[in-house]
Amino acid sequence: MTDASLRPDRHALVVGATGIAGSALRTQLIAEGWPVTTLSRSAVVEVEGERHLEADLRSPADLTRVLGAERFTHVFFTAWARQATEQENITVNAGMVRDLLAALDGTDLQHVALVTGLKHYLGPFESYGQGAMPDTPFHEEEERLDVDNFYYAQEDELWAAAERLDFTWSVHRSHTVIGHALGNAMNMGQTLAVQASLCRELGLPFVFPGSETQWNGLTDMTDATLLADHMIWASTAEGAGNEAYNVVNGDVFRWRWMWPRLAGYFGVTPEGFDSEPRLLETQMAGMDATWAAIAQDHGLAEADMSRVASWWHTDADLGRNIEVVADMGKSRVAGYTGFRRTEDAFIDLFDRLRSERVIPNW
Repeated sequence: MTDASLRPDRHALVVGATGIAGSALRTQLIAEGWPVTTLSRSAVVEVEGERHLEADLRSPADLTRVLGAERFTHVFFTAWARQATEQENITVNAGMVRDLLAALDGTDLQHVALVTGLKHYLGPFESYGQGAMPDTPFHEEEERLDVDNFYYAQEDELWAAAERLDFTWSVHRSHTVIGHALGNAMNMGQTLAVQASLCRELGLPFVFPGSETQWNGLTDMTDATLLADHMIWASTAEGAGNEAYNVVNGDVFRWRWMWPRLAGYFGVTPEGFDSEPRLLETQMAGMDATWAAIAQDHGLAEADMSRVASWWHTDADLGRNIEVVADMGKSRVAGYTGFRRTEDAFIDLFDRLRSERVIPNW
């Protein structure tokens, strides 16, 4: 925890506050006494301790109009917009970082934190896991891959703005994030909860969709609450700024160990890897009407299955034929000691989804 509650001179801008990372971050900042402003293109449900601004992150003019008179000490950038090609990803996502910080030129920024991910080491979706990659566990000092990657372009824009505006910065390279966010395009925890709920309702086995490598190999994940805590730490702890950090829970596991535990929570029968991946996009094809019926029967908050599950993303994550583990040593040496048991992160998320009626509460 930080001493932010004793520092009313701090004012945080959270960009992407409706996403998995942003939702957890705004909650923790408010709990620690920070004045918080959120920014997105659409309205959000404001909670006590924050206010919301609406602006199109892809429009420099709109950002200047909305942010020109604002004063923030800390910016937490957790947003991204998926595009058809990596060149388009670079244009749009690096542009959002550049234009947002340009709109804040002349303010008294102290720190800007940027969330990216382990595709820094694996490559973007277009060339994911192809070519030469560093050995696991991934370390922050690895050279960039020789491929186009919007994470690299975002970092370059961040560094250029930091030199121009004289603020400290941090980059937070998370693995797959476990957290709560409706309508998020990359949400494995919630996706697996929807898969298991459908399996329970229909009496189907809970089938692992991924590769043999993922089933048997070691991996790790990132809980959204730990990511939020890490971002606040890096933005306030003495000597922690101007660094890129991996951010994972701190434990490792094999899916062949985790899968039966997730199945046990939902009371469904687990099935592991069997000769080839069994993709969720195939397993769950045609289930939209079934989910809508389940939502009606159980009074769920969201009947549109596309708003609660992202089959493609979980297929991509669990279909990898490479081991993915990140090293947290750099953060430990710098003084960060946060830890989150991944099984507990899943269970806490499932409990919340049930309590908020995102999935049935059998």
